[in-house]
Amino acid sequence: MEAVLAFAKKLWCVRKQLLIILTPLLLLPVLFALPPKEGKCLYVVLLMAVFWCTEALPLAVTALLPICLFPTMGILPSKTVCPRYFLETNFLFFSGLVMASAIEEWNLHRRIALKVLLIVGVKPAWLIMGMMITSSFLSMWLSNTATTAMMLPIANAILESLFGDLQKLKENCKLQDEPDGLSQVKLHSLTSEKQMLTIDDRRDGLEQSDGRTPAEIRAESEYQMKVWKGFLICIPYAASIGGTATLTGTAPNLILVGQLKSYFPDCDLINFGSWFVFAFPLMVLFLLLGWIWISFLYGGLNTRLCVRKQDQRAAAEAKATAIIEEDYKKLGPINFAEGSIAFFFIVFAILLFTRDPKFFPGWSIFFQKGYVSDAVTGVVIVSILFFFPSQRPSLNWWFDFRSPNTQYVPLLSWKKAQDCVPWNIILLLGGGFAMAKGCEESGLASWIGKHLHPLAGVPPGVAVILITAFVACFTEFASNTATIIIFLPVIAELALHVHVNPLYFMIPATVGCSFAFMLPVSTPPNSIAFASGHLMVKDMVKTGFVMNILGILAVSLAMNTWGMHMFSLSTFPAWARPHNTTSAVTDPRNLTVTNFNVTV
Repeated sequence: MEAVLAFAKKLWCVRKQLLIILTPLLLLPVLFALPPKEGKCLYVVLLMAVFWCTEALPLAVTALLPICLFPTMGILPSKTVCPRYFLETNFLFFSGLVMASAIEEWNLHRRIALKVLLIVGVKPAWLIMGMMITSSFLSMWLSNTATTAMMLPIANAILESLFGDLQKLKENCKLQDEPDGLSQVKLHSLTSEKQMLTIDDRRDGLEQSDGRTPAEIRAESEYQMKVWKGFLICIPYAASIGGTATLTGTAPNLILVGQLKSYFPDCDLINFGSWFVFAFPLMVLFLLLGWIWISFLYGGLNTRLCVRKQDQRAAAEAKATAIIEEDYKKLGPINFAEGSIAFFFIVFAILLFTRDPKFFPGWSIFFQKGYVSDAVTGVVIVSILFFFPSQRPSLNWWFDFRSPNTQYVPLLSWKKAQDCVPWNIILLLGGGFAMAKGCEESGLASWIGKHLHPLAGVPPGVAVILITAFVACFTEFASNTATIIIFLPVIAELALHVHVNPLYFMIPATVGCSFAFMLPVSTPPNSIAFASGHLMVKDMVKTGFVMNILGILAVSLAMNTWGMHMFSLSTFPAWARPHNTTSAVTDPRNLTVTNFNVTV
């Protein structure tokens, strides 16, 4: 038995190497089960899907496999595959990341976070709302991971001000009803163990605990622990929700745009402005539902503590407010660099939103049609950051020959941008676009669509719920980027074969990819919050399960109300018809005809 266990441990140690070796061999039958070209493409897709889901190879390395396998297997030539890795969608993503690194460089995000917390106050329910509003707003522009990493230390500092040391709370939760003498001795020993408070705070704690039984202390501490967990768990959830509101907020949104341009070149409905108009109300709705659920589950809506111990709660809240104010004062007044970054950030957002918002003519009408995209807008603005000065220019410097001749520092250096931009995600986006192109050109997408006829009987409204639920469950165990790359081509073909507007299925799948709330490994924000050591897996599962249901229902509501009107989802669009017909062959603009569509 020991030998078997030892061998199993060795297998576990080399599991990734075994997957890399065995997966290509086990998938070989796929090559012979389908027509030649479709079979080869499916082989590559399944191989990449396994490597992405198991992370046998780094995600970015797996994303490079189309460059190696598509040309060598005769699926696509290299000159077609390689350009997919730097489409204009990648440059829009790049510009958003550069803007985010500039905001982080000058601490503008921390100033915004502290200001919002000062406005909402420190009552538990309102503070949870403040944390969620701040996290969601920042994650619209910064990465979800960076937002969570910044907000958690702020949350912990506020929580320690409200409730004292976490270790003391945990020990108080274990207090049992005992004779008065024992309880007083134990209570005294517990209150003396506070490590994060000053001597005066310790004395206050002793005074506050007088007259309370161990049962009362235990009940209050258990309530405070619940609120503490609610504070920590709301931050990664809000960051994931906020990322759905903008195209640059999370990678799956950009993959949707890129694959739409690949599959449906005539579809121009999704850009930064139109997506924001659709997704921002959805984010607000889901954020409100999530706040109600988390506050209810973790005691934030329960005013028992505030009413029962009014003096203690008022003192603790005043102390927490003082800490937030002190942290905000430490930032000092807004300097020239922060003001400049704020200005360029606002211009960045306004220009992207108003380029072509669809419900009124955007500023792109002043340029030749089709020449200026969101990528152009983003790159123009962020390029300015690399030469705009971080200190206020002075004319006196030119005439004062005794002033030091030091080089000016721009708002952002290339080294900082290079360090902050996650190049692996850009490669991952490119790998998704290359895979989509391979599925399109090889005929695999059409082959899959022909085998989806059994789903044609499902009502479209029900299909939206099922698609969102399936993708949300799958992304609990796999990267959201990898998930949407794998399933979006299949979902597009499903929509075409049931004669439904492709956006009606593709948008819910894209948004659902960000609804990974149940497990610590689901997203980096979840992992960061779990790594604090204050949350348990059952806490995330219990909270995340209901969050997933609320998210699925919110997406379904959005798609069948304002989304239906915005994108004309009730009709099958003309831009989707040439994808699965050969009527476009006679168009002289068409250059290449495949077995299922025409590529322009």
